[in-house]
Amino acid sequence: MKNRLRSIILSSFCLCCISLKAQKKEATNVVLITLDGFRWQELFTGADAKLIANKEFTHDSISLKAKYWRNSPEERRKALLPFIWGELLEMGQIHGNRVLGSKVSLTNKKLFSYPGYNEILSGLADDERIDSNNKFNNPNKTVLEIVNTSAKYKGKVAAFGSWDVFPFIINEERSGVPVNGGYEKATELPLSENEVLLNKLEGQIPERWSTVRFDAFTHHYTIEYMKKEHPSLVYIAYGETDDFAHEGEYDAYLKSANNTDSLLKDLWEFTQSDSFYMDNTVFIISSDHGRGTEPIETWKHHGSDIVGADQVWLMVYGKKVNPLGEVAKKEQLYSIQIAPTVLDVLNIKIDTEVMKGKPISILKK
Repeated sequence: MKNRLRSIILSSFCLCCISLKAQKKEATNVVLITLDGFRWQELFTGADAKLIANKEFTHDSISLKAKYWRNSPEERRKALLPFIWGELLEMGQIHGNRVLGSKVSLTNKKLFSYPGYNEILSGLADDERIDSNNKFNNPNKTVLEIVNTSAKYKGKVAAFGSWDVFPFIINEERSGVPVNGGYEKATELPLSENEVLLNKLEGQIPERWSTVRFDAFTHHYTIEYMKKEHPSLVYIAYGETDDFAHEGEYDAYLKSANNTDSLLKDLWEFTQSDSFYMDNTVFIISSDHGRGTEPIETWKHHGSDIVGADQVWLMVYGKKVNPLGEVAKKEQLYSIQIAPTVLDVLNIKIDTEVMKGKPISILKK
């Protein structure tokens, strides 16, 4: 009798475990990523012929051409971004190739970083209040704050950025979303061995920029946090491409883009090895602004006076994403649609009075 009772209890416990696992898998996770100021031109056509051989912007064109120059745009972009134009292309969607008629655009008129990030994260343009890159708390609620205040995802949101303004863009103080930005170290105890090492290295490696750390730190701090805390919504903001571009270093800009591609691959492989994220996570990737093309030196810049600075792009892949590949049709998407899309994927009600953009239909029907 005791053995039979024990067997019934064990069976019930196993069924309960199966049910809990099923519930966990039912709730989709989202990883939202931005690449600061990365042009659609390099994303879709690879290295720029006018820049890769320009001595003003490229220190060693011979070695740079050996790495990234190929005869066709398709070959060049795959040499520069092998993960994006390999695995990601096959399992997801890539929007914004204006040569093919696909357009993704900003709606704010400032066309620099804080306004661009506000638009992506808040689902609205706010040119009157968001008019500088100064460190002031965002008056608008971001999608991170909205998700973090929901009953379903309370305490399951986190953000990591290379730029030290992100705690203000996300309004860490009001939102309650933990933000590791700029040269902040990992503080969530107990620290993993990797976090201890990252904290040490961040203090030892000389700073290239006073307000932006190297993306490798942002990336690995993110993964270590995801391993420990398993947040359901993670925002990662890589920043190097914009800073190298502003300095006019096209070789470093390309190498940074290539490295970011490898970081995306590393992040994808991590999620596919972790039971919480495996086959249960949607990735949404875009940029806060574009850059100029003509005259050629405007590639370094962006802003309201730079033609093309409003032109961005969008990539999505992961759980139940409709694998359209490179979108080769006329369409017009906007950055204000990204935040509503995140809410739609997470099945959270969208306040249409605040977020004017409609969610993008990215999942299989």
